[in-house]
Amino acid sequence: MTRVPLLDLAHARSGDKGNTANVGLIAYEERDYPLLAEKVTADRVKEHFAGMVEGPVERFALDNLGALNFLLHGALDGGGTVSLMTDAQGKVFSTALLRMEIEVSDEVADRVRGRGRLPATGGGG
Repeated sequence: MTRVPLLDLAHARSGDKGNTANVGLIAYEERDYPLLAEKVTADRVKEHFAGMVEGPVERFALDNLGALNFLLHGALDGGGTVSLMTDAQGKVFSTALLRMEIEVSDEVADRVRGRGRLPATGGGG
């Protein structure tokens, strides 16, 4: 088994509504969705955001889209209109979730490693 960041398996989008951040995690390939559904639980996401998310984390499976949607309650210090935080919006939670690592088989790790955001290669400039 090997640990890989979610970035190698999926992309994500996030937003906010009041004090709740909303994060969608979408598998790059349909065959990887069952792995995400198994490993990326609400409890695991809550643990990943320990100290940042004060309320519960809800997970909704969107099997037909190969996606998971998470509501992170109490994540924005009251939300953009009332918080004194520098950026009390949910747009950065997708990037933060993609840094979470999960254990996968060595075969899956070899297949997906570096797939998320490969730096440009080759000449030019």
